[in-house]
Amino acid sequence: MNLDPMSVLVVTALVVNVSGVLFILETLLRRDEGAGRVWAIAFLAAMLTTLSYIIWAQQPDVWGAVAVGNGAFVAGTGCLWLGCRRFNERRIGWASALVCLAALGAAAAVMIAGPDGGDWAGAVWMFIPLVGFAGAGAIECMRGVLVESRSAWVLAAVLGAQSLYYISRTTAFLTSGPDSALFQTAFGTVPTSLVTVVLTIVAVVVASVLRAGRVPMRGFVASPFAEASDGIQSTGTFSRAFTDVCDRARERGDSLAVIAVRIDDLEQISTAFGSEAARGITEVLRLGVRRHARSHACVADDGPTGLLVGIVVDSEREARRQAALIYRGLFDDLGAAGGEVIPVVGVGLAVSETTGYELDSLIEVAREAAQRAAISVDNAVLVGDAE
Repeated sequence: MNLDPMSVLVVTALVVNVSGVLFILETLLRRDEGAGRVWAIAFLAAMLTTLSYIIWAQQPDVWGAVAVGNGAFVAGTGCLWLGCRRFNERRIGWASALVCLAALGAAAAVMIAGPDGGDWAGAVWMFIPLVGFAGAGAIECMRGVLVESRSAWVLAAVLGAQSLYYISRTTAFLTSGPDSALFQTAFGTVPTSLVTVVLTIVAVVVASVLRAGRVPMRGFVASPFAEASDGIQSTGTFSRAFTDVCDRARERGDSLAVIAVRIDDLEQISTAFGSEAARGITEVLRLGVRRHARSHACVADDGPTGLLVGIVVDSEREARRQAALIYRGLFDDLGAAGGEVIPVVGVGLAVSETTGYELDSLIEVAREAAQRAAISVDNAVLVGDAE
């Protein structure tokens, strides 16, 4: 089947721009100050990319549009990765600088080549960052909070496929050249446009699903600092509050710990026993963790199936004891609730003695330990170690 490249470019632009506009409008309707904003920038960059390439296809003399398109393409893929890092509550400072430098480098490569650079000026400087950022995004989807969502697995698969595609495209470009039959057939404008369409559709659907589970519609929450009716803090509130605790504990030399509690099989329970059973388990989890944690502890949401507890302790031994008390109390609550099934619960612990006082590191180590604890047959509470 032979497809007209110009028609394919127009269809690609239509898909990307409609998807981008819908996601950006949803961003405006939600109280979203985290990953959603970064993903919205990714879609803006994707929209700019398609428009730039269409301008260049219609008017080849406007070669500067290629520079804009290449830079925006790199920025868009990079922002997908940055949004995943932000969703996992990981810092994006150095990563943002890397994306900006890569995007500017991709655009500068075209500008340096000038009007005589041809259709593929600076292509390698665009291909290589796309390989890296797409691959990094796929890896990020399989860690932290994102790994708990099956939707994120789909995004990981598509980003991984994009990375592999651009590895192959770069190899064919360098070995066979852009005018070869191999490159034109497998990696030319038409197949690349189809890859872009698939990536865009999957990205907008997954990002919308992930954000819907974390960020409410504007008007349903009075304040971004508000707590739920059961006293559980939002992730953002917990981060701001306990970061201050970490800073003061570092100055005083106090010990502190972060406990991550997660249910490993809630989605399977919902499928097998219905959403009411899953909702009942979630309510017991939230009330139980808050009840059995110390009265001065900070308790916060950690995705749809987990909670975080931040406490100041006298020693690592005491932190272990507090984590064990939460686990035993929660297990007793789940049994007393008389439900049809007892879920798989994992409790992970990170302490400042081994992990340090950076909250992001404490949370990441505690989450990883909770994931291992959930699948461990010997231990339901595990202490994580910083790498």
